[in-house]
Amino acid sequence: MRTPDTVSPRTWFITGASRGLGRAFALAALERGDQVAAAARTIERADFDEQYGDRLLALPLDVTDRDAVSAAVDTAVEHFGRLDIVVNNAGTMSSGMVEEFTEAEARAQLEVNFFGAMWVCQAVLPHLRAQASGHIVQISSIAALGGFPSTGMYSASKFALEGMSEALAMEAAPFGVKLSIVQPGGYWTDLYTSMTTTSPLPAYDALRAELERQWTEGSIDSEPRLAAGALLKLVDSENPPLRLLLGSMVYDLAFDISRGRMETWAGWEQVSRAAEHAVPAPRTAG
Repeated sequence: MRTPDTVSPRTWFITGASRGLGRAFALAALERGDQVAAAARTIERADFDEQYGDRLLALPLDVTDRDAVSAAVDTAVEHFGRLDIVVNNAGTMSSGMVEEFTEAEARAQLEVNFFGAMWVCQAVLPHLRAQASGHIVQISSIAALGGFPSTGMYSASKFALEGMSEALAMEAAPFGVKLSIVQPGGYWTDLYTSMTTTSPLPAYDALRAELERQWTEGSIDSEPRLAAGALLKLVDSENPPLRLLLGSMVYDLAFDISRGRMETWAGWEQVSRAAEHAVPAPRTAG
């Protein structure tokens, strides 16, 4: 396990760093003496304490703009000389039943949560490969464990992020670059207060009311600093996991969902196995 007292400061590139989890990650890194390129749609150097000096670089950035992402990454590398930890934290949440989403609303959800992270990965990888080191951290969600009513499009964006990230982890490993997917539960950020909602269809009024009741009674939210502490342990590990769950509720839910899927697969094993039987390639006409 790495300790801050025994190694040189590392350089972070964090998106969505102006608030919520992203800001907590940036402050945790700065407080231990590391350097941070803090990127967000709206961010100013004055948003952070002046004590951090040149160890903090504030970068206004819309992650859906691929060219802007590349320019921001190049600016960070030019300023600090290298990147060690890249945290794809920028994200938005759109709430609504799948039937209610317009095409524009659905595409907007994926533009930030999936494509934004992909553009960052593409921009940083040449630098990480060249230095034969680095750690990419993808901030996913409890919504990637399974789809839930009214979070279908949000889940879709996080499922896409995780599918891409699993492949990228294997592609980057030969170059000495690590990748981890972090799946947080609820934290006191503005994700929910700033989320967009679809125009509701009356057909879903009863389901919506039941969901609101469940969220009111069962929601568990924590301080972002706890997630930041877990993130520091993750990036300090010499052998970080591909996935890390944050929170007891997420941990228990992950096991419940996995057990349920395994039971279903086992129950349909005969049907699954009967659907496969190797045969020679069919001849083509002519």
